[in-house]
Amino acid sequence: MKISIKRFNPQNYDLNTFNTFETEEKNLLKSLIFIKENVDNSLTFRCCCKSGVCGSCSVRVNGIEKLACKTIIQDGDIIEPLRNKKVVKDLVVNVSHETFLIKQTKSYINRNSDKKINQEDIKIIDLQSNCILCNSCYSSCPVYEVNKEFIGPFALTRALRYINDIKNNETNEILSSIQNNGIWNCTLCSACTFVCPQNIDPKADILQLQNISVQNGYENPNLQNFDLSFNDDFGGFNPNGF
Repeated sequence: MKISIKRFNPQNYDLNTFNTFETEEKNLLKSLIFIKENVDNSLTFRCCCKSGVCGSCSVRVNGIEKLACKTIIQDGDIIEPLRNKKVVKDLVVNVSHETFLIKQTKSYINRNSDKKINQEDIKIIDLQSNCILCNSCYSSCPVYEVNKEFIGPFALTRALRYINDIKNNETNEILSSIQNNGIWNCTLCSACTFVCPQNIDPKADILQLQNISVQNGYENPNLQNFDLSFNDDFGGFNPNGF
């Protein structure tokens, strides 16, 4: 079985090409490890838990974001690094923005409350808490591709998780932080939902955040450019005949 891997070496741009390797392993991560140990020890990629928990081995397979440790390859597959991130080398990208986004959206418990939690409270935030920071959602996001100031899927899902956490007393600060380059900039295309290995639905989370924002007095700035009134000057066909 042959797979093609995108190579990138910042020290030698002449090596920025695809290399084809043969492997007998069906699992992508096992194939990468086999290639590094037996064929080309310069091949660079990330991995840690090897069981779909840490998210570090996320790559693109034939243009779709996948966890290498959970992917069964086919002959002719093309393996590339995640998009929308600076490539460090080969399949490794810079993911340092995660810490910045958490701080920007204040998605953490700063001042803990004395409220008691039960299983129902945990269930409300359970799905969003399962994010493994694999960055697949950012790689697939068309908004983040053209606007690196966009807060993005992972950070907005995390914001909802802490807004819904009854032990968090800073929900207003979180809501305020996600209004600009945040929930109203999302096109709701579902690309992030499609590639999430944890079955999290960032699109649904962002819709929830929009509803919560409106309930707290925020407005969708995109609607300010629309005139929703009806008058006789619009010049179009009047279906009522007058």
